[in-house]
Amino acid sequence: MGLGGCIILIAVGAILTFATDWHASGVNVDVVGLILMAVGIIGVAVFTSVLRRRRVVPGATTTVVEEDRRGPLM
Repeated sequence: MGLGGCIILIAVGAILTFATDWHASGVNVDVVGLILMAVGIIGVAVFTSVLRRRRVVPGATTTVVEEDRRGPLM
């Protein structure tokens, strides 16, 4: 799940929690919305921590080796 999916989960959860007053038997829509928002926030946190790890390049050094191909000098 990418960053866009996490943001959609947060938005859908917020809509279910704050913008609806549906009543379903056996299901608390407010709790479902809170769970979706929590999963979305956790997903954003995991995604950004993984993205941060990918960008860090420890010990990125370049070794330049020069060779003299002219042969022995006289």
